[in-house]
Amino acid sequence: MRTVAIAIFQGVQALDVAGPVDVFAEANGFVPASDGYEITLVGPEERVVRASNGTRLVADISFDAANQHYGTALVAGGPSLPVDAPNAELTAWLIDVASHCERYGSICTGAFALGHAGLLDGRDVTTHWQDAPRLAACFPLARVELDRIYMREGNLVTSAGVTAGIDVALALVAEDHGPQVALAVAKRLVVFAQRRGGQSQFSPYLSAPADETSPVAKVQAYVMEHIGERLSVAQLARVAGMSERNFARAFVQLADMTPHEFVERARVDAARNVLESSDTPLKTVAYECGFGTADRMRLVFTRRLGVSPNDYRTSFRTRFTR
Repeated sequence: MRTVAIAIFQGVQALDVAGPVDVFAEANGFVPASDGYEITLVGPEERVVRASNGTRLVADISFDAANQHYGTALVAGGPSLPVDAPNAELTAWLIDVASHCERYGSICTGAFALGHAGLLDGRDVTTHWQDAPRLAACFPLARVELDRIYMREGNLVTSAGVTAGIDVALALVAEDHGPQVALAVAKRLVVFAQRRGGQSQFSPYLSAPADETSPVAKVQAYVMEHIGERLSVAQLARVAGMSERNFARAFVQLADMTPHEFVERARVDAARNVLESSDTPLKTVAYECGFGTADRMRLVFTRRLGVSPNDYRTSFRTRFTR
């Protein structure tokens, strides 16, 4: 059988474990028993660990004893996973298992454990959108992609947050048994076999505003209040009471993006809010959010989020019934 080991620890994210386990277990119903998956949870001293949501999980084998050659080895993530200081037992196991398994990787913040084991250096990797900047800062030799659901480079696989563990497990099943088996598993679990777009569609596009007392913060507030209007750099500089050149320089320094970038991101977020909460026609959304036309809004959404406005609405529209 194909052996899969998943590392767990105190405070692990339960869905980081259960999602991939369910995918591999469901796949066993569509393939010959001799080619199915044998799943092992590896943890500290084969004792019960409590997940971040309170669920108790039991490791099948301890890190010290789990020295067999696994086909696939994954480390789950969780809010308690040490980011700055490595878990010695987990690190040692990852270094050992990565040296002889066919493929290894991480779910969500499990990427930090791989980083502490030196397994991300020089590799293209991803993690949860909220933690990607910190991963890049902690492991500067890794090439961190902020907007990928999962990535595969050689025998290394990394994935975004929580439910992305299901995505990467489906991708591995497709690798092993073909896309039809992966599709059958996805249908059984009522999930997408392959999600469209990247992580940006799940994350807020605008970060917290600059210092509220700064001219840049004044401009940011003005943009949000006048999102449907034409917002040129010259106009925004006048709002800030600065010359265009000084304003553009100051904005980049304080907001870490150009004024044009901020305006476009603000328009995307404004449109997302409307698409999530109403059935307003796309052309109206585009006009009211400053894109001008539905075609222009579609181009920006596709470039920035990897999905069209209509697909975004289909995925995130909240419908309330009485």
